[in-house]
Amino acid sequence: MSLDKILAISGKPGLYELKAQTRSGFIAESLADGKRMSISMRHNVSVLSEIAIYTYTEEVPLREVLSQIKEKANGEQTINHKESKEVLTSFFSEILPNYDTDRVYPSDIKKVIQWYNILQSKGLTDFSEVAQNASEEEE
Repeated sequence: MSLDKILAISGKPGLYELKAQTRSGFIAESLADGKRMSISMRHNVSVLSEIAIYTYTEEVPLREVLSQIKEKANGEQTINHKESKEVLTSFFSEILPNYDTDRVYPSDIKKVIQWYNILQSKGLTDFSEVAQNASEEEE
């Protein structure tokens, strides 16, 4: 499964897998507990493959940031997303040294780290562009 099937839904914790489209929205399954829910079009939904992190020179795709975290953590879980702001920002600046500190907030860093740990716990750690393209060809 690639990042273009993984969703972040505002107002709902964790990550979700897109299962099916409906007339009024779609069906999503929580990666945390496997529960399925109907999500209407009124919800603000982000597909992980569409997210990028601001740096001073460009926008870095989330998959590249997740790959960097995976490399630093040797494929294992990384720091807890509930660490202090200082620990989180220090960790993130090791991953992405030139991230834009004015536009990337500690809450964004917390989300990225939490998302990585959720994906890693589910064995979804192939963040390469090849994996993204392969899943697009399957559809």
